[in-house]
Amino acid sequence: MADLQTPLVRPKRKKVLVDYLVQFRWILVIFVVLPASALIYFNIYLGDMWSAMKSEKKRQKEHEDNVQKVVKRLKQRNPKKDGLVCTARKPWIAVGMRNVDYKRVRHFEVDLSAFRNILEIDPERMVAKVEPLVNMGQISRATCPMNLSLAVVAELDDLTVGGLINGYGIEGSSHIYGLFSDTVVALEIVLADGRVVRATKDNEYSDLFYGVPWSQGTLGFLVSAEIKLIPIKEYMRLTYTPVKGPLKEVAQAYADAVAPRDGDPAKVPDFVEGMVYSATEGVMMTGVYASKEEAKKKGNKINSVGWWFKPWFYQHAQTALKKGEFVEYIPTREYYHRHTRCLYWEGKLILPFGDQFWFRFLFGWLMPPKVSLLKATQGDAIRNYYHDNHVIQDMLVPLYKVGDALEFVHHEMEVYPLWLCPHRLFKLPVKTMIYPEPGFEHQQRQGDTSYAQMFTDVGVYYTPACIFRGEEFDGAESVKRLEQWLIENHSYQPQYAVTELNEKDFWRMFDASHYEHCRHKYGAVGTFMSVYYKSKKGRKSEKEVQEAEAAILEPAYADEA
Repeated sequence: MADLQTPLVRPKRKKVLVDYLVQFRWILVIFVVLPASALIYFNIYLGDMWSAMKSEKKRQKEHEDNVQKVVKRLKQRNPKKDGLVCTARKPWIAVGMRNVDYKRVRHFEVDLSAFRNILEIDPERMVAKVEPLVNMGQISRATCPMNLSLAVVAELDDLTVGGLINGYGIEGSSHIYGLFSDTVVALEIVLADGRVVRATKDNEYSDLFYGVPWSQGTLGFLVSAEIKLIPIKEYMRLTYTPVKGPLKEVAQAYADAVAPRDGDPAKVPDFVEGMVYSATEGVMMTGVYASKEEAKKKGNKINSVGWWFKPWFYQHAQTALKKGEFVEYIPTREYYHRHTRCLYWEGKLILPFGDQFWFRFLFGWLMPPKVSLLKATQGDAIRNYYHDNHVIQDMLVPLYKVGDALEFVHHEMEVYPLWLCPHRLFKLPVKTMIYPEPGFEHQQRQGDTSYAQMFTDVGVYYTPACIFRGEEFDGAESVKRLEQWLIENHSYQPQYAVTELNEKDFWRMFDASHYEHCRHKYGAVGTFMSVYYKSKKGRKSEKEVQEAEAAILEPAYADEA
């Protein structure tokens, strides 16, 4: 790897009109997006409260009625002319950055917008039954007062259960529980032929249960999920530990936070995350649930990070680099959603002065802008600008390769801060789209067990430093090199992001065997889009639609080197 302290020499870039549209986009955000976002959030909150006031029996009855509407709508489809099936959700509503180009050609829509209710919270079974549009803010609002929580609560309020199961979801507790989909107990799915089935890991639909994660809704419509609950306490005791040194040393300090070298399970924290602020500095955070009595003991510091005027969390954590290690207690629900208000650190680009005290105090209550509105108001020119000059990618890499990943990102993109979040990748009864390295259990590497390999999400979200220096950056080529690095290192790219992969390389990264088994067994071929079809960048042609309808499928390339 080249000298990390010496940036690559890139040619200077001339500014064009879209640069100024992006630079002054904050005007539109302040006067349009933020007020509209606040109204939408308030309307959603009222809807959630109205739903919570209904009896469990009534919510279940409404759910059953809505499921039958989906079945009826599917049966109305004429396979010869109506196109492939997808949801009726507008392309800009999704939180992910993918263009959703598959909705720009002929397709058959099914409306799932009514599926946003918490159907049941069962403290005895320790399971929450929810519909797919229930989001993380909604479920944590319902469970935290009961001292219960989902085992994995993705940080941003707007992330939905359906997206996290069909796609990808992670949190600082994933080094214990795995990805969000690993915490699912049962799935209720409407298949292509209108059948409604309940899939669990040990019933007759177990293959479907294991096939749904990462399938992007291409095996059937998820209409409810039963998800594992865990007991929690009122506060999170959070320790901020600064790390200074080369990226490999930062990565090792992070690995030690995830999995203490002596292997003592009592030292494994409930939550772990890291933030890397430069090529030589990072802060590791470890959290342990704590009671209200402990948090309020004399001498302990309580920090309610959820207040609108508080410093943005990533900047607050960064203060550990100056003042050294410190400990504080954060209300648990506020800790869960610590990155919501500033959208990790993307808020700094959207509103350059949004982190200033005067703005936080006067207007912080309006934050965050709704991602869907940001996308709806950007237009094609700004959207393409972000694809070319901005990076929003996650790299799921084995824990022992985190140092290599950090050096690659620095050399290729020079994006900071970087987010580090560990997760177990379990060895399952079937080989799903993502799977641990073969033979990992014999290597006895740090963090691994006999049943799971420890991976890490390296979150790359920001504008590359070369753009700030006025230099050229080819976003598409950079992402291509990132994707090839992932393939070569048995690593994965979540599909919410813009991908440059062709179909052959897509199936080199992911394994197609079990997914294609489910596609054929449950009649999804020719009805639902394939996962590559949905992920592929660029508008689909009518020919592609016709070929997919006729089930003219390309071979899977999972076994190629």
